[in-house]
Amino acid sequence: MKPNNRKNIAILSFALVVVTLGFGMIIPLFPFYIEKLGASGSDLGLLVATTALFEFLCAPIWGGISDRAGRKPVLMIGMVGYGLSSLLFGLSTQVWMLYGSRALSGLLSSATAASAMAYIGDSTSEEDRGSGIGMLGAAMGLGLIVGPGLGGWLGAGSLATPFFIAAGLALLALLLILLFLPESLPAGARQGSSVQTVQFGELRRALVSPIGILLGLLFLVSFGLTNFEAVFGLYAAEKLGYGPDRVGMILVVVGITSTLGKATLIGPLTRRWGEPAIIKGSMLASSVGFLVLLLANSYVTILLATGLFILSKTLLRTALLSLASRRSEIPRQARDDVLGQARDDGVGQARDDGVGQGVVMGLGNSFINLGRIVGPIWAGFVFDVNWSYPYLSGAAIMLVGFLIGLRWVSQGRTATSCGFQ
Repeated sequence: MKPNNRKNIAILSFALVVVTLGFGMIIPLFPFYIEKLGASGSDLGLLVATTALFEFLCAPIWGGISDRAGRKPVLMIGMVGYGLSSLLFGLSTQVWMLYGSRALSGLLSSATAASAMAYIGDSTSEEDRGSGIGMLGAAMGLGLIVGPGLGGWLGAGSLATPFFIAAGLALLALLLILLFLPESLPAGARQGSSVQTVQFGELRRALVSPIGILLGLLFLVSFGLTNFEAVFGLYAAEKLGYGPDRVGMILVVVGITSTLGKATLIGPLTRRWGEPAIIKGSMLASSVGFLVLLLANSYVTILLATGLFILSKTLLRTALLSLASRRSEIPRQARDDVLGQARDDGVGQARDDGVGQGVVMGLGNSFINLGRIVGPIWAGFVFDVNWSYPYLSGAAIMLVGFLIGLRWVSQGRTATSCGFQ
């Protein structure tokens, strides 16, 4: 890899660490912020869903804008948005200010990851591209691992301090991009096509396609697991009396377990048992894990139960995406049912096999994001009824997924093995 590319990737990696670090820092502090401002579990769920909703709607728009205006301006907009949202969060004295911060974060900072990945695609050779994307992925993972612990530690003294630090880091990243990062997309290579938005018709058609059952399970899994993620901090604070520091450390365990599981277990287990077996086993383990979390009542048992629960979640989501990817190699007519009118530009005809893979991965992430929107809203509302209900409903949802897996997810590699003829 050329020295200039190493420098550019280092700057992009720092920017993504800053953004994901901030997201991680918010998680353990959310419940204490809403309690301080007199809000409820419903507000917590809606706040989490607000960011997810704006990210879902705006990420494809920013990707299209970067194709037209260049990567660097969009990266800078993302960093400005993230810095302003962090500053607003730290200054919040009313609940509506928290909503404004989360909406601004989803609206603007969603520009960062998409344009950073596109920058790597523009500026690296095919041999170096995987390495560059891997470095960005590692940077994002680092931020999500370190963020909760750092946020909990800093927030133990003042809830606002982590967000002022995050805003300062965003300013530093903005200056690095402005001064030292060259534009990767020449003016002559920029596209003048219209900016793409979320294709809801495409999502609907995907559900009745040969891989629809897997996409539906991805939504169900994301919906169920956000019942844990959205209200865990509030649950730990109200049931166990934990402060930001302990909540943060538990979430560090979550990040480490998830990262190690992806890196060391999913490959060998998939080769040994296959994705369908992992999906069904992880669904059942996740359902039981929700109940075990309700029974854990000490710091050590909470750490152990959370680690095991997150491990099952990590294996499950990865196995579903992997199986959907393998089963995307379906006949053209079936793939056209998934793509609908979105392929009118002729890309599908130009690269029939590659588009199937890419589109299915995009659809999978869309259904995951839909679960991240709906799940926290549900979890927040039922938490206000009883603090155990998000976990009980999560257990029920994952059990339903397990039963669906038993009926429709088999080891076969053909499209019809997912239950569609």
